[in-house]
Amino acid sequence: MARPREFEVDVALERAMQAFWAKGYKATSLDDLCNATGLSRSSLYAAFGGKRALLHRSLARYEEESVARINLALAKPMPVREAVAGFVGEMIERIVAGPGRAGCFIGNCAAELAGHDRATVARVRQSLARIEGTFCDALTRAQARGEIAADADVASLARFLVSGIQGLRLVGKANPDRAALTDIAAIMLRCLDP
Repeated sequence: MARPREFEVDVALERAMQAFWAKGYKATSLDDLCNATGLSRSSLYAAFGGKRALLHRSLARYEEESVARINLALAKPMPVREAVAGFVGEMIERIVAGPGRAGCFIGNCAAELAGHDRATVARVRQSLARIEGTFCDALTRAQARGEIAADADVASLARFLVSGIQGLRLVGKANPDRAALTDIAAIMLRCLDP
């Protein structure tokens, strides 16, 4: 009979994700992951299959959290432009206050591993595509309500918004100036003007 796990997988995964997010994939050692999760190396491998597999599970977890956060923000009973502006405004507040300066975990992984790790880049693409899809769904609903021009390409708008948000978070890592970030957001949100 298999021995039951003596740890919470979700808690360990969250802690591993935070370790990767703080240091990056390459700089995060197995010892760092063991310390963060409270697991031995053998338990870490048994539960998650190794460092890269744990990174991919961490990316999937972050993706789920991101999609849930975006859905919540865009489901508010207001025009989609206002909802997106609120979402971006909250992001700017987190950047200026400090916690948001870590950047986007997905974006950080893309920047670090794009030229070296095809499997992780594929995982990053999958996450970005799902986030784009979340925006696209909200924009499609807004288009049906007449908030966006009937001939607008909502898939392209969604892709632009995700790219803009990634860029905003990247700039915020180096320049957490509220005025600069607000200017960037204002230009980005023009794509949703009627």
